[in-house]
Amino acid sequence: MAKKLRWTDVHDIAIELEEARPDVDIVNLRFTDLWKWVQELPDFDDDPNKSNEKILEAIQAAWIEERG
Repeated sequence: MAKKLRWTDVHDIAIELEEARPDVDIVNLRFTDLWKWVQELPDFDDDPNKSNEKILEAIQAAWIEERG
């Protein structure tokens, strides 16, 4: 069984987002979209209200690095 992802699992989330959405313009994405996409990941299981702009920025940065 896969480990359930939480908002703090920034790098693991970035890897899964890259696999799920390889064509997204991650530099110019809206955080509202990113927030929604993270929750749509099959392994994600955390309170939607525990996210914030700092976490979303960290996920975006990790995703850019992952794609790099």
